[in-house]
Amino acid sequence: MHVAQINFLPAPKGQPLAETLEQWPSLADIAELVAGSGARVSVVQVAAHTERMARAGVDYHFVDATGDGADRSQRLAGLLDEIKADVLHVHGLSFAEDIYTVSQHLPRLPVLLQDHADRIPGYWQRRQWRRWYAVASGVAFTSTRLAQPFVQAGLFAPSTRLFAIPESSCRFTPGSRTDACAETGLYGNPSVLWVGHLSEGKDPLTVLDGIALAAERLPGLQLWCAFGNAPLLGAVQRRIAAAPRLAGRVHLLGKVAHATVESLMRAADLFVSGSLAESCSYAALEAMACGVVPVVTDIPSHRALTGDIGALWPRGDAHALAEALVRAAADRPSPERVRAHFDAHLSFAAVGRQWNSAYAQLLDHRCRVAP
Repeated sequence: MHVAQINFLPAPKGQPLAETLEQWPSLADIAELVAGSGARVSVVQVAAHTERMARAGVDYHFVDATGDGADRSQRLAGLLDEIKADVLHVHGLSFAEDIYTVSQHLPRLPVLLQDHADRIPGYWQRRQWRRWYAVASGVAFTSTRLAQPFVQAGLFAPSTRLFAIPESSCRFTPGSRTDACAETGLYGNPSVLWVGHLSEGKDPLTVLDGIALAAERLPGLQLWCAFGNAPLLGAVQRRIAAAPRLAGRVHLLGKVAHATVESLMRAADLFVSGSLAESCSYAALEAMACGVVPVVTDIPSHRALTGDIGALWPRGDAHALAEALVRAAADRPSPERVRAHFDAHLSFAAVGRQWNSAYAQLLDHRCRVAP
């Protein structure tokens, strides 16, 4: 089976293919996890120049997509025909018109769309988008619950199959906790790690309130926060200064290198997230890859990723978070059990098998309905 994965988001102009893969690691990760499960994989990337390379068993194609839309669609379809792809895996639901125009050249090629936190189109656009989405044989979300806004809006045809597949996987490993603690300086009983932006959607203020409440029963608790964008940094600092139970307990690390995130997760006891919505929490994936127990909001993607590992709490509810932290600290699964869950359901091999199963179902359906 030959799977072509296409990304319509243009690569930065003038940037070589190898640099694009470094800048967009998930593009290569998703391709490699599928290739690792036995499929032949080609990645087609819209760009401003033509370039090809092979890496880790995957063929990569930059396609010069400058010019008008019709010309671009012909070039993309021509490449897909040239490489004789059996299934087309499209990154993102926001490029419906692009995939529709490409599909007009290759009407028998099964199309599987993958959600990447895509927004539902406005009401006035939906009639047109229904027509575009009709070329899709299937759509994958981390949780099929995330598909419900699209389904309720009637955007997918009744025959379109929905798949629950994690958006990607993670290369982190558990490593030595002793070494990681020595490297990072993390301490606490328990040590709790936050990795995410200090933004409204991540709800750090509720997390701080939950930490303060949990500290009544967990006096040794320490919270360590690694973050990138921080529009709420001032509000976070004020909340810490105003809460006596947070004094000396919250450590704002700021932006850290990705390799340092792995060390922080190896050193932590618990991972906490206050996210109000996620298509797929990469930080939660990374935590479980390192054997860290997740204490995360009860949203569809977190439910799908964590299974019976860790603790879920209602978003925006600081008291519920405090209870979840206390429970997780008292009776948390071992790092080995957390990693076993990751290996079984979230690893490169596990997610690759899920993608290959989805492709096979679409191919089988095409063969059965073909004249």
